[in-house]
Formats: sequence, C-alpha cells, structure tokens
Amino acid sequence: LHRQAEQTCRQLVRTQEEHERLLQAAVKQAEGLEHNLRSAEAVLAEKVAQLEDVQAQLSRNKLLIEDLREENRGFSMALQAAELKQKSTEEKNQLLEGQASALKQLVGKITPASLSG
Repeated sequence: LHRQAEQTCRQLVRTQEEHERLLQAAVKQAEGLEHNLRSAEAVLAEKVAQLEDVQAQLSRNKLLIEDLREENRGFSMALQAAELKQKSTEEKNQLLEGQASALKQLVGKITPASLSG
C-alpha cells in the first residue's frame, strides 16, 4: 500500500510537472500572440494615420480643383469677350479698308480731272 501511494505520488508529481510545462508553453505562446497583436495594432495605427493624411490631401486637392475650375470659367468668359472684340475690330478694319479703297479711287478720279481742268 505504501509503494502504491509512492507510485501515485510520483505519478501526480509527473502530471503536475507536465501541467506546469504546458502552462509555461501556453503563457509563452500567449505572450508571443500579445506581442504580435501589439505589432499589428501599431502597423494599423500607422496605416490609419497615412490614410487620414491621404484623405486630407484629397480634400485639399478637391478644393484646389474647384478653384481652378472657377478660374477657368473666368478665363473662358474673358477669352470669349476678347474673341468678340477681335471679330468686331476685324470687321471695322475691313470696313475702313473698303472706305480707304473707295476714297483712293475717288481721289484718283478727282486728281486727273483737277489737273486737266
């Protein structure tokens, strides 16, 4: 009975030692997982910060694009006005050239008549 109690005691000690080894391995694994989790959280936080920066830049770019579109509309209107003015000026020039030609012809007709008269 004494020997059986010693065997049972040794068996309990071995079982307890195995449980302690398993517990230490589980604790070590949990620590590794916790470290990995912290690393992943840090990477995610960095990515979130990068995405926030990109989003802020996109918002600024949208505002700049809208400003450029508004400025472009102003330039387009100014260009249309300049083109209309140029067309009007060209028409006036053609009219003046026609009048100058007619005046030249008239002077050409008057001059010989006055010289001969």
